[in-house]
Amino acid sequence: MSSLRILKSFLLILFGIVSYSHALEVGDKAPDFNLQSTDGTRYQLSDVLEKEAVVLAWFPFAGTKGCTIECKSLAQNGHLLKDIAATYFMASVDPIEDNQVFAEENNADFPILSDPTKQTAKDYEVLSLGWYAKRHTFYIGKNGVILYIDRDVRPETSAEDMAKKLIDLGIPKRKESSDLRMANPYSS
Repeated sequence: MSSLRILKSFLLILFGIVSYSHALEVGDKAPDFNLQSTDGTRYQLSDVLEKEAVVLAWFPFAGTKGCTIECKSLAQNGHLLKDIAATYFMASVDPIEDNQVFAEENNADFPILSDPTKQTAKDYEVLSLGWYAKRHTFYIGKNGVILYIDRDVRPETSAEDMAKKLIDLGIPKRKESSDLRMANPYSS
């Protein structure tokens, strides 16, 4: 085996180990965050988890085709999630202004979080090429532990898939039904 081939093999193994050795997995504690939302609220994960489970759906860019399809799925079919005791967010590294326009254009009646510093995306290991988030959805239990990571999100059935997964994970129904599609953990 030539020394160049050995070097290439070593580098592939090294990069493979580096890229997967610290990947978040089911059972890990979810990294806390404090992010601005399109509804004008800053959401801190640890505060939301005091009330219920959280679904954090990362998406690459506001306004792109797949992201628009995913957002519309949640906006049009959010009623499937309203009775489940979980708060759901979409999140990207876009500036808040871009996400606000995106939310308005798609009638999103749920918070879309902005992470313009990209730190939370790094913490969740979804930052790709240093400038956009991978389309991964994290299901986080009230105890702050990651229950499931969907790394193969289907944008067109995002709401349906979230509702099914939350039920499969044993997330309970809300104690009181609400007309809201998402429980605002800061409302009384």
